[in-house]
Amino acid sequence: MNETNPIVTEADLHAYADGQLPQSSRARIEAYLADNSEEAAMVAEWQAQSTGIRSLFSGYEKARDTDPLLVTPARAASPRSKRWRLTAAALLVFALGALSGHYGPALLERPELQLAGSETFPKQAETAFTVYAAEVRHPVEVFADEEAHLATWLGKRLAIDNLKIPNLQPLGFKLIGGRLLPVDGKPGAMFMYENQAGERLTVMVGRNRENRTTSFRFASSGDLETFYWIDGELGYAVTGEISRETLRAVAEECYRQFPS
Repeated sequence: MNETNPIVTEADLHAYADGQLPQSSRARIEAYLADNSEEAAMVAEWQAQSTGIRSLFSGYEKARDTDPLLVTPARAASPRSKRWRLTAAALLVFALGALSGHYGPALLERPELQLAGSETFPKQAETAFTVYAAEVRHPVEVFADEEAHLATWLGKRLAIDNLKIPNLQPLGFKLIGGRLLPVDGKPGAMFMYENQAGERLTVMVGRNRENRTTSFRFASSGDLETFYWIDGELGYAVTGEISRETLRAVAEECYRQFPS
C-alpha cells in the first residue's frame, strides 16, 4: 500500500461529481482518480447521468408568465384545462420512465454504484462488533499475550503470509486479542482493541477472490461507524462507537500497516 495515498470515501467522490467539494479538496480527489481508473470511470458515469437529467428537464428551469397560476386559489377547471394537465402529467411520466429505462440497467449492473448499506462487508463488520465488543470475559478467542500465535493461526486460515496485527497503541488503543469468524462464507479474522476510557473497536479482515475495487468507503448505523476498503482479494473494516475522526485515523494507520 502507498503510505502517502489518503483515504477517499464514496461521499468524497459524490461531492466531487456534484461539484460540491471546496476548491482546496478537489486536487486531492483528482490525484486519487488519476491513479484509480475504475473509480474515475464511475465518477464520469455519475456526471453523465446528472447531465442527462438536467438536459431532460432543462425546459422547466425558465420562468413563465403562467407560473403564478400554479399558486392561485383553486377554482373549477374547464374541460380544456383538465385535458392539458392530463397531457402534461402523461408526458412527465413518460419522461421519467424513459430516464429510468435508460439508466436503470446500468445502475443495477454496477455493484459499486449501489448504496453502501446494501453491501455485505460493512454489515458483517457491524454485526461482529455488536456481538463481541459487548463481551466482558470472552470478547476474543486468543488474547494479546499470545499475539504471535494469533497472527500465525489466523494468517494460515486466511492464506495470508506473515499476517501483521496492526499496532494502534500510538493512537491510544491496546490490542485485546482476536478471533476467527466467517466473512462471506470464508474464514475471516477480527482483532479487538480498547482504549483507557473502555471504548472498543474492531478490525476485520476477509478474503474474496471476486473483489475488484480498491476504493475507501464509510458506513454508519446509529452510533456505530465503519471505515472499510478493498485491496486486491482482501477486504478490511474498522468499526467502533467512536468519533468519525478517530475512526478515520485508525483506518489510515491500519491501511499503512497491513500488507499490500
